[in-house]
Amino acid sequence: MAQEKRGSRDDRQNREERDSEFVDKLVAINRVAKVVKGGRRFGFAALVVVGDQKGRVGFGHGKAREVPEAIRKATESAKRDLIFVPLRDGRTLHHDVNGRHGAGKVLLRSAKAGTGIIAGGPMRAVFETLGVHDVVAKSTGSSNPYNMVRATFDALKHQVHPKDIAAQRGLKYATLQARRAASGQASEE
Repeated sequence: MAQEKRGSRDDRQNREERDSEFVDKLVAINRVAKVVKGGRRFGFAALVVVGDQKGRVGFGHGKAREVPEAIRKATESAKRDLIFVPLRDGRTLHHDVNGRHGAGKVLLRSAKAGTGIIAGGPMRAVFETLGVHDVVAKSTGSSNPYNMVRATFDALKHQVHPKDIAAQRGLKYATLQARRAASGQASEE
């Protein structure tokens, strides 16, 4: 019996340690009203982005009668659906990419060191939790935070590491990097 209690305590500590590695950002809260006989009943919907600032990120949506409960549900939902995004030097994207969801369209571009995060509100939250330090992003179309976050995730899912490209082409990774450096020097001249 004592071992069962100790086991559950260890599980709780492991869960808390795992949860402590994540950073969460509240992107949007929406208040909705349901009109009933006695007046209005309010509900809240929350959109939360969660990441470990090392390349893993996820987003979640939660609805409840109280704001803290909606945020908790959204955070748990986000932790269940994490994706891994390969980062160059742990600070920016490997290549430029477009993403789209519904009427929301985004363009994500890699940037030089020191550029910072140049992006709008919902996209900025995604990049901060992802661990990207230098990126330029542009959102066109819908300014709805849900569509912007989903379009950003669509773009991030299409991010490919050069090692994977080299393997597909049957080349060595060093050869691909040498070509990249040579094309970069040629464009500067």
